[in-house]
Amino acid sequence: MNFRFPRLTTCLLGASVGLSLGIPDALLSSAHAHGAAGGEELAPGEFNVRPVITIEGHGGFENNLVELGQPQHYAIDAMAGAVFEWGLSNNGSLAIEAQVGGAAVWGEAEHFYGLVHKDDHDDHHHEEEEHEGEEHAEEEHEHEEHAHSHSDGAPYRRTDLKGYLQVRYEPTEQLALSATWKPYYVTANQGEDEKKGLKNEMHFGAIYAFGDGDVNFALGDGLEDVVDGIFISAKNATGWESDGLYIGNYTDVRPGFGFNYDKLNVTLTVGPRFYVPGDYAKLPQRTDWGGELALEYPISEKAVVFAHWEPMYSTKGGEGWGTGFSHHIGTGVSFSF
Repeated sequence: MNFRFPRLTTCLLGASVGLSLGIPDALLSSAHAHGAAGGEELAPGEFNVRPVITIEGHGGFENNLVELGQPQHYAIDAMAGAVFEWGLSNNGSLAIEAQVGGAAVWGEAEHFYGLVHKDDHDDHHHEEEEHEGEEHAEEEHEHEEHAHSHSDGAPYRRTDLKGYLQVRYEPTEQLALSATWKPYYVTANQGEDEKKGLKNEMHFGAIYAFGDGDVNFALGDGLEDVVDGIFISAKNATGWESDGLYIGNYTDVRPGFGFNYDKLNVTLTVGPRFYVPGDYAKLPQRTDWGGELALEYPISEKAVVFAHWEPMYSTKGGEGWGTGFSHHIGTGVSFSF
């Protein structure tokens, strides 16, 4: 099975930076967005519907938030839906994918990249100025206990609901455009960290492939074939919390490389993230750096297993935010029928 961009018989597409469905967004394709098998080329005017099921376990590690105990989140998602696809001229396609399901949450809940934990920090800062002596020491102790509680294991919290709706347009085999809405419903309050209600994310992306994507090192391809697997991606993402708070937006511009080794598909992207925090954060704009390594392997004609790792380095700190690395990892299986 050769790597094929952008139309892969098994492909990866991202859901969020690291904190939504967890699948890499390096590729936009008419095949199932979360690794499911399928995605045959359609003749112009031909229509196809594919039911899809995705099960994934993923975790987030905010190692840059040292003062807050380096919060972590873990979740197991089970989602079901369908991909509706129309064939277009020039081997292009138009696809609509919709999925909905549950997310069992341990520890912190997943959230949009760059969320600043200002409430706890500001309360601590205010009390620190107001109290002296024993009162100050007591407040410091309470703050340390709160920070410690973030990292004391990962207790089960609740089961949330999440959705995924994407429109993908491929006018040619080398260009793909997408618009994605990712709602996430928090089913119960979780202290000061999480409020019941609907979170929202909007993503707009584009991918352009410089070659035909036909790179398979197991079949004897060499360095002269590398250009066929090179692409560039751009994505803008915006996030809102469940109470309507505007968190901010970021734009990723990432060159990438994809190839196969026999049936194993490997995708690597790296580049800057231009982040603009919401006014609530009182933090300046910054340029973070990161990338993503994604793997997938078809275990049958209808099932694909996948895994990914997304490290991000934040270049500036501030109240409720820190300089350093955060990570998101995930693995799962996707079915297409």
